[in-house]
Amino acid sequence: MAFELIAALVAAAVCGLMAWALRRWVPSLPQWFVPFAAAMGLICFTVWSEYNWFTRVSAELPASFVVVDVQEEAMPLRPWTYLKPIKMRFLAMDLAKTISHPQQASLHIVTLYSFARWKAPEQRLMAVDCAGNRQVMLTAGVVIADDATMTGAEWMPVAIDDKLQEVACKEG
Repeated sequence: MAFELIAALVAAAVCGLMAWALRRWVPSLPQWFVPFAAAMGLICFTVWSEYNWFTRVSAELPASFVVVDVQEEAMPLRPWTYLKPIKMRFLAMDLAKTISHPQQASLHIVTLYSFARWKAPEQRLMAVDCAGNRQVMLTAGVVIADDATMTGAEWMPVAIDDKLQEVACKEG
């Protein structure tokens, strides 16, 4: 976040200095041109940074990570997002940490990482039943027995085209 603040200020300063230099060569430009150029540099960098966040963060993930869900948002304080929503959060699965239940090969435990703009990543575990086409988030109190029965939570059915289920069952 500090990097983006510094980069936004640098963009504003560079645009303002370029406008100041241009105004020195073309004296007929109005006085408000310099602060206007600085403000436009700040706004343009901020909009670029917002739209580019998902691409930058997902590109830095290790090769074993697969993005399984992306959530876009449109916000009233950013009216341009109604034309093109911003990707504000996404879910990635670490394939290197996927394990199968020793007694039931269609039951996989996957590690998910939740990334959101301006927040630290969160790690979660999920049980995925490929045969039953269902999932459950593993939290405190959830126990999976040796015979693959689970207590402490209820399975949630998922759609046939659920990407998380597809990736977990394909790679598991």
